[in-house]
Amino acid sequence: MLKYIAKRIGLAIVTIWAVATITFFLMNMVPGGPFLSEKAISPQATAALEAKYGLDKPLFQQYLTYIGDALHGDLGDSLKQRGRTVADIILTKFPVSARVGGISVLVALTLGIPLGCIAALKRGKFTDSLISVVATCGIAVPSFVICTVLLYFFGVKLGVLPTLGIGTWKHYIMPVMALSFYPTAYIMRLMRSSMLDVLGQDYMRTAKAKGVSGFVSLFKHALRNAILPVVTYVGPMLAYTVTGSFVVEKIFTIPGLGGEFIRAINGRDYTLIMGTTIFLATLIIVMNVVVDIVYKLVDPRIKLK
Repeated sequence: MLKYIAKRIGLAIVTIWAVATITFFLMNMVPGGPFLSEKAISPQATAALEAKYGLDKPLFQQYLTYIGDALHGDLGDSLKQRGRTVADIILTKFPVSARVGGISVLVALTLGIPLGCIAALKRGKFTDSLISVVATCGIAVPSFVICTVLLYFFGVKLGVLPTLGIGTWKHYIMPVMALSFYPTAYIMRLMRSSMLDVLGQDYMRTAKAKGVSGFVSLFKHALRNAILPVVTYVGPMLAYTVTGSFVVEKIFTIPGLGGEFIRAINGRDYTLIMGTTIFLATLIIVMNVVVDIVYKLVDPRIKLK
């Protein structure tokens, strides 16, 4: 286990470096600059700002300087939000995104797993068909369409839920519904197919022949093996709730990291783009490593290599 974790940490460092490098050079290939959108700014002032932030140096020298600073934990200052560091912006904005994403993950797991099990147990019946239709719609419909529908019915038509910002618990309902709809549907389909496969195994028929009750057979034997594909999906799902929340945060005007990242791209805030990308890449890689370890704990037969 320790050898596997050490290997994954090494690969994670290489992956983060590759993501940072690709992002840096692609970002600088985009036409424009962070100070071109400033109003009534003279060429002399633009040159002074570029010199202050080191943007007047050759591109490769900028890259080496940034990587060196990042290795020491310095992600730089924001080019657009004067007086604020990138680390400060991330620490301020990410908790909002984490709350919305965390609640969405809990909702997806709480609804997706039991509904997938029910669909498998009711195979071929109306309940199975209804759950399958809902799951298909959840996978096929984009999140921005879900957001629009929710805003129209609950925000405009009925007026029972707030449509902007994050204040009370009611503000979380529509963003969480929009963000959890796809992973819930995906988990439902995963659980249904996995549970059907497990229920057809010989050891399940043997347990039934021994007189083991349906409840014990389902939760002690079937569920533990059927849930393995869901555990595998938890890593990508956590990543989706963070990166996928960008659209949701923009639509519902949530002051999270997603909206900040989009504004950074529109404003060519290079340091904030780089810092956010590195932070999210690190977060996703850590999540995947943790999921792999949990996968081993759930099923000790799995070999980590």
